[in-house]
Amino acid sequence: MKQPIATTAAPGAIGPYSQAIDAGSFVFVSGQIPVNPATGTIPSTIEEQTAQSIANLTAILAQAGLSLDNVVKTTVFLADMNDFAAMNSVYAEKFTAPFPARSAVAVRELPKQVLVEIEVIAVR
Repeated sequence: MKQPIATTAAPGAIGPYSQAIDAGSFVFVSGQIPVNPATGTIPSTIEEQTAQSIANLTAILAQAGLSLDNVVKTTVFLADMNDFAAMNSVYAEKFTAPFPARSAVAVRELPKQVLVEIEVIAVR
């Protein structure tokens, strides 16, 4: 059984995918880029973009009755691995120990030419 999760407190899906899928014990949240859902704007720095991406994830998790504390796995996509340390400093402020398992990879390009995209898996 799978149920879609959607909220206007995060950017809407712009393709054939759900913001998140509730699969019972697990919630799979699609990659979130740093678009402010109220204004459609994208911050300029990697720090601001990381914070906005995590805010979007937080809003979607809240719609499912969860929080960042429920996250067990994250994947961080960076347009430039040179931004890793700056992204990591914001990430470390938002997630608490025990930290989720994580992968961080550099990719050639991200939607809307953003610097970061983050997806998560959470558990109930």
